[in-house]
Amino acid sequence: MVSSSAKEVFIQGLTRDGRTFRPSDWAERLAGVMSSFRPGGARPGSHLSYSPWCVPCLINGIKTVVVHADLRQHEPMAWDFVMNFARDNDLQVTEACLLPEERPAA
Repeated sequence: MVSSSAKEVFIQGLTRDGRTFRPSDWAERLAGVMSSFRPGGARPGSHLSYSPWCVPCLINGIKTVVVHADLRQHEPMAWDFVMNFARDNDLQVTEACLLPEERPAA
């Protein structure tokens, strides 16, 4: 499903046949479940923020969860959980990387 060389995987809120995945807060829920999986492990209060390895975002108007490949190396069962979620719900998965936003010259 995903090559071992990908640095980031985008799980899009679209099924393979193009339907919008529901519920509308699925990305936030998935990222919330994954919040304790982070560099250095869970710490007190870490459930109050998303893990840098699993971040919900909106890309071109589509709810997306960006999953970093480091999750695969450090927490293989968590990686499998996220990938199985995408597969079980027939979601579109794409290998890509986020580019930093351009900042206007001062």
